[in-house]
Amino acid sequence: MSSKNTINRRTFLKSATVAAAAPMIVPSSVLGLGSSVAPSERVTVGCIGVGGRGSSNMRSFLKLEGSQVVAVCDVDVNHRNRAKRETGLDDGNLYNNFEDVIARDDIDAVSIGTPDHWHAYMTIASAHAGKDIYCEKPLSLTLDEGRSMVNEVNKAGRILQTGTHRRSINTVRKACELVRNGRVGDVHTVHVGVPEGFLVRGDYSTNDPVQPVPEGFDYDRWLGQAPDAPYTGARCHFNFRWIKAYSAGYITDWGAHYYDLAQWGLGMDHTGPVKIEGEASFPEKGLYDASILHRLEFTYANGVKLISTTTKDSAQWGARFEGSEGSLYIETKEIITDPKTIDTSDIGPDGIHLYRASNHHVNFLDCVKSRKQPSAPGEVGHRSASICHIGAIALELNEGLTWDPVKEEFEGNTAANALCSRPSRGKWGLESLTS
Repeated sequence: MSSKNTINRRTFLKSATVAAAAPMIVPSSVLGLGSSVAPSERVTVGCIGVGGRGSSNMRSFLKLEGSQVVAVCDVDVNHRNRAKRETGLDDGNLYNNFEDVIARDDIDAVSIGTPDHWHAYMTIASAHAGKDIYCEKPLSLTLDEGRSMVNEVNKAGRILQTGTHRRSINTVRKACELVRNGRVGDVHTVHVGVPEGFLVRGDYSTNDPVQPVPEGFDYDRWLGQAPDAPYTGARCHFNFRWIKAYSAGYITDWGAHYYDLAQWGLGMDHTGPVKIEGEASFPEKGLYDASILHRLEFTYANGVKLISTTTKDSAQWGARFEGSEGSLYIETKEIITDPKTIDTSDIGPDGIHLYRASNHHVNFLDCVKSRKQPSAPGEVGHRSASICHIGAIALELNEGLTWDPVKEEFEGNTAANALCSRPSRGKWGLESLTS
């Protein structure tokens, strides 16, 4: 590898910012890119959190010519060893502590695939270290975290791609374009279907007893900012999402995807609903405390309603836009419209055309090089996650709430505003990064 070429590219990547008056698109000839990407010109990626979705993102970056995975970090040695086999990295490039990854000068970007309660701290620390960030959804654990993430990433001039990958699927883009161009008429309701209930992975129950921490698992660091709690396998990895200290169940897991579809189709990317009411059922005992079933009704300032319900029927997962002239349903691959002619109608050059991207990871890499905003930038990811959070707060308090999407606070409700943030354990509070 030519050190001269590497230095030139890294100098460019670290000095370019999104604050430019117009997006700067760098021709491939400047970067030395032709039909293939030279190894010296690939975006170097460190993958932080490589269990579950994090490992899927790692594999995506491994497959792409435009990226090179050079480091892997996870607090579980089993995850690191699996990643070692898949990446071919040696032990010197495997880490327990994410700080060791973002401290490396030879890393351009990080992929964060940890549980939700780690997203904000790692994203902000990475931005301060001069890294661009691909962070899984939901972007944040709390409303205040999300706003801090967006502000700090923007101040640092970094690229942040939220892992709401449907923004980079052509059928989803087309569906939202049809809605935005009035093909269903005036939209009055969006119905969102979210998977129902708990799916516990592993040989666990909700009442698993305290267990010894497995060898090779840094449980204290896995907890991070979350409250101290005794170890049980039912708490960690995939199952974290059922515990409010780390997530909010399928409202944040799948809601982050489907509320994002609603936001895009309604043209509400930089705002959100103003009223929330709903009801839910919660576990009566055991380890898990996030909602199992829910019905939520969000109302936007223009009167449009977003109605979210849990359902076992996978044919209802996704978003269905209902308007004065028809309806449109989209999840990922198929657009279903009534009448059918909605899907076959053309959108002319003067119509509304949304951001085009056909691969979420490729889009991120392209934007790392061009400094153009990606298909799911921080503000978009934050606003979609905000719907999850305000819904979860309304369910927890079991009362209707009024939300101000400009001030990003609840009107006249001290208890609800107190839930916009969480106390942090030990050294992991964001104030240590943002003060």
